[in-house]
Amino acid sequence: MKLLQSMSMRQRVVLGGAALGVLVVAFLLFSIASKPSYTLVSSGLDPAQTGRMTTALDERGIAYEIRNNGTALAVEKSQTATAQIALSEAGLGGANGGGGEPWKQFDEQKLGSSSFQQQVAYQRALEAQIAQTIGGVQGVNGAQVQLTLPEDQLFADEAKPATAAVLLSGDSGSLESASVKGIANLVASSVEGLKTENVTIADGAGRMLWPAGENGGAGSISKAAAEARYASQLETSLNALLLRTLGPDKGQVRVNAQLNVDDTSIEELRYERGVPLERSTETEQLEGGAAAAGAAAGTTANVPGYAEGEGAGAGGDSNYESEKQTTKMAVGKTIRRTKVAPGEVERLDVALVVDDSVEAADVAALRGAVRSAAGIQPDRGDTFAVSQIAFAEPAQEPTSSLVPPEGVVGYAKYALLALASLLFLFFVTRHLRRREDEVLANPTWLRQLDAPTPIKDLEAEEQLSLTAGGQRRRPIDEVVQKEPERVATALRSWMNEDRQ
Repeated sequence: MKLLQSMSMRQRVVLGGAALGVLVVAFLLFSIASKPSYTLVSSGLDPAQTGRMTTALDERGIAYEIRNNGTALAVEKSQTATAQIALSEAGLGGANGGGGEPWKQFDEQKLGSSSFQQQVAYQRALEAQIAQTIGGVQGVNGAQVQLTLPEDQLFADEAKPATAAVLLSGDSGSLESASVKGIANLVASSVEGLKTENVTIADGAGRMLWPAGENGGAGSISKAAAEARYASQLETSLNALLLRTLGPDKGQVRVNAQLNVDDTSIEELRYERGVPLERSTETEQLEGGAAAAGAAAGTTANVPGYAEGEGAGAGGDSNYESEKQTTKMAVGKTIRRTKVAPGEVERLDVALVVDDSVEAADVAALRGAVRSAAGIQPDRGDTFAVSQIAFAEPAQEPTSSLVPPEGVVGYAKYALLALASLLFLFFVTRHLRRREDEVLANPTWLRQLDAPTPIKDLEAEEQLSLTAGGQRRRPIDEVVQKEPERVATALRSWMNEDRQ
C-alpha cells in the first residue's frame, strides 16, 4: 500500500496496464491451451464419402473438423487412433479404401527408381483410385481392390488376361444386381485389357456378388437383408407419422417382416369351349334282286340241303344304307407364362409403444392409423400390438465446458500457461522492488533552504517585489551565473523525476 502511495500517477497507470496485460495474456494462453488440436486423417475425399465417415465418427462420439470444402477430414489429435479404428470397422479406412491421395506417392519417388518400382507404384495407386471411386456408389461403405496386371508378351497367344478382385466392406448384400453389374463394368473400364467376366466381387460376409449375381434379379440380395431393408423403410414412414402427430419422444414403432424372395415362374395352359369349324356327311346306299338257281358243279350239287338254303338266300331282294357324319371343332388354347417378382410379404409383426402422457383417445386413433398404414392383414397371419408405458427421461449431457484435453499434450499446455504467468509476475515484482529500494536524489534548491521562511517575511518580499520592479529575480540570476553546473544538475534531476 505504501508502495502505491509513493508512486506517481504515471507509475500507477503503467502498473495497471501491466496487470491488465497479464490477464489478457493469461486468457489467450488458456484459450489456446483449452482449444483441441486436430490432425488430418484423410484428404481428397468425395463429399459422399465424407458424409459416411462423419456418420461413423458421430456414432463413436469422436470430435472432427471438415476442411477443404468437404474433401478433407481431421479429428482430435488425442483421438486419432480411435478414429482410425472406427473408420476401419465401418469399411472406410484401409490402404486403398479410405480416400486420401492415391497418386501422391509418385511425387515421393526417388531419382533412379527402377521400372519395377514404378510399375508397383502405378498398380497401387490405380487400386486406391478404383477403391475410392467404388466407395462413392450408394450402398457401399468401402472397398478394397486387388489387380493382377500381367506383363506384355510378344505373342498374343501367350498373353495372360488381367484380373481384378473387389472386396466390399461391411454388409453389402443389399446392393441390387444393377449396382453390382455397374461396379464390375466400372472396374473393367478402369484397367486396360480387363473384361467384366474376369472381375470378382464379394461382400464382407464372403458372398459372391459377381459374376454369380449377374443373372438373378434379386439373387444377390439375401433374405435377411431384404427383410431388414423392408422393415427399416416401413419403420421410418411409421415413425415419421408418430413424430408428426405426437411430437418427439412420444411414440415408437418396430416392424418385423417376413418376405418371400424366391424368383419363381408360372406357366399356365388353358383350353376354352370349342365351336364347330367344319362339318361333313357321307351317305352310302345299295339295292338288288334274287338270282336263278343253277346246277353248277361244286358244293351245291354234292352237299345235301345246301342248295335249298343257298337258293332261299339268293333268291330274296337286298337293300343296304350307310350314313357317316364328321365335324371339326375349333378349340381355344391359352398359354400364359408369368414371372413372379420376389419380395412378397408373407407376414408382418408390428409393435407400437406410446408414452403414458398421451391421452387414451389419441392412442385409439393412432391404433387405426398405424394399422392401416402398415397394411396389417389378419388373414395372412399379421399381428399388431399396442402398449402404453412411461418413457425414460433422456440423459442430459454435462454442461461443463472446462474439460481439459486428454493426453500428455493437454497437461503440458496448462503447465506452460502456469509457468509463463509465474515468470511474468516474477519480473514485474522484481522491477517494482528494485524501484522501491532506489534512493531518490534531493533537488539542489532544497539544500539552499536552511530554515523555513515565515509568512510575514514572504508577504514583505512580495511587497518588495511589487515596488522594486523585478528585483526579486536578481539572487537567482546571480546563482546561475556563479554556479551554472549546480543549477544544471538540479534541473536534470527534476526532469528525471518527471519521467519516472
